[in-house]
Amino acid sequence: MSITSAIVLFAVLWFLTFFVVLPIRFQSQAEAGSVVPGTPASAPSTEMVGRKARLTTLITIGLWCVIAGIIVSGWITVQDLDWFHRMGPGGGWYGNQPD
Repeated sequence: MSITSAIVLFAVLWFLTFFVVLPIRFQSQAEAGSVVPGTPASAPSTEMVGRKARLTTLITIGLWCVIAGIIVSGWITVQDLDWFHRMGPGGGWYGNQPD
């Protein structure tokens, strides 16, 4: 895995995890009972984006280590994901290419 692939994998995992973590323990202004004038009632009552970003980073580091380890070890390869047999045995991207 190249450094670019590692960074892209981390970024994708980070954003996926971030969107999963965002709604956890969410409390709207309407639920808190104090709606600030000029804001919708569904706006968050407290700012927790920094805390959630840190939590997301910690979770993502663990996920990235596991997934990058699987990719680097070769335990799962691209040919394992060839469900429609388009690469063929020994052919396709990684096999012997005709000259």
